[in-house]
Amino acid sequence: MKQAVILAAGEGQRLRPFTVTKPKTMLSIAGKPILAYVVESLAQNGIRNIVIVVGYRKEQIFDYMGDGEQFGTNISYIIQERQLGTANALLEVKGAAESEFLVLPGDNLIDGSTIARFVNAKPNSLLVKKIKDTTRYGAVTTEGDIVQNISEKPAEAKSNLVNTGIYAFSREIFDFIDNELGIPDVINSMIAQGCVISAQETEGTWLDIVYPWDILSLNGAILRQVPSSLGGTIEAGVSLKGAVSIGENTVIRSNCYIVGPVIIGRNCNIGPNVYIAPATSIGENVVISPFSEIKNSVIGDDINIGSSSIIEDSVIDDGCIIEGRFTACSGETEVRVNDEHYQVRVGALLGVSCNIGNSVVAQPGVIIGNYSRIQPMKLINGKLPDRSSVY
Repeated sequence: MKQAVILAAGEGQRLRPFTVTKPKTMLSIAGKPILAYVVESLAQNGIRNIVIVVGYRKEQIFDYMGDGEQFGTNISYIIQERQLGTANALLEVKGAAESEFLVLPGDNLIDGSTIARFVNAKPNSLLVKKIKDTTRYGAVTTEGDIVQNISEKPAEAKSNLVNTGIYAFSREIFDFIDNELGIPDVINSMIAQGCVISAQETEGTWLDIVYPWDILSLNGAILRQVPSSLGGTIEAGVSLKGAVSIGENTVIRSNCYIVGPVIIGRNCNIGPNVYIAPATSIGENVVISPFSEIKNSVIGDDINIGSSSIIEDSVIDDGCIIEGRFTACSGETEVRVNDEHYQVRVGALLGVSCNIGNSVVAQPGVIIGNYSRIQPMKLINGKLPDRSSVY
């Protein structure tokens, strides 16, 4: 395979509030958008001709990915004007597709080793992975290595193999896209008409991002591979353990204790006396004031966290200003996303440019919409829509 098509047009409504201001493929994980990891994985395997199907907030993808030169690739773009599903997105590529090509989702964490063998797969093939709970995904039923059926989000799974959304196709696929909206539906139709679809199993890293707390899982997976890199200024009395990456012009002040894996971006000011625990990513231009603790969290860019704050299992998007003694409690709680209910362990989920007053306590699973304002001394729970004000 010499060409890859990345499907990156979707919004990701279940990932709100984070996808109100950006497409889900541009959610930042360990300092980079998810889409960048997909492109890097392709480049590692010698695939440099890449077509990205874009739609929702496409300008952000254009601005970051450009023509692909920074990745050693050649990126071109196809616009899906209406987000009508993966099959419709693929059909938009018909005029640009080569005789054979890969198709990948732009919102999954895909390691280079995951697709190393699959880049040599023959059309028509799909990559599957064995997991315990297939009810969130497309369960793939096979006989040997031949696909029999793909069942989306089955109530009772008959297989522990799931569809990763990674395919090897020839141009023949375009002959089967009729009124189907999803590629799995097209594959089921092909099978019904006698086509042979092969399955190849991977044991490599493949993680899907569907809900806001999935950001923490992906972040932890990436951080396990990040090497130590010490830029900026590290004052006397700082203790670093494990893999810690610190960006240029960042200052880690005295008596900070950082246990990796942790990544801290450029131009940050941390401490003194700050504790940063494993599986934490901190973006660029971040201030974390003294006596604060950050654990297993994703902190975006341009954020100011006041003194004596405790933040655990949380995601805080760009531009938030958080006054002192903020507590993001973590624990098992029921979180509602649209009409779905999930029992998860999570802290606080804050959209962009929130302003949090002194001594605010956020209960486990709280979702605070973009541009919200919380006055001091408030106990916050549940879900607040964008531009909320709590007095």
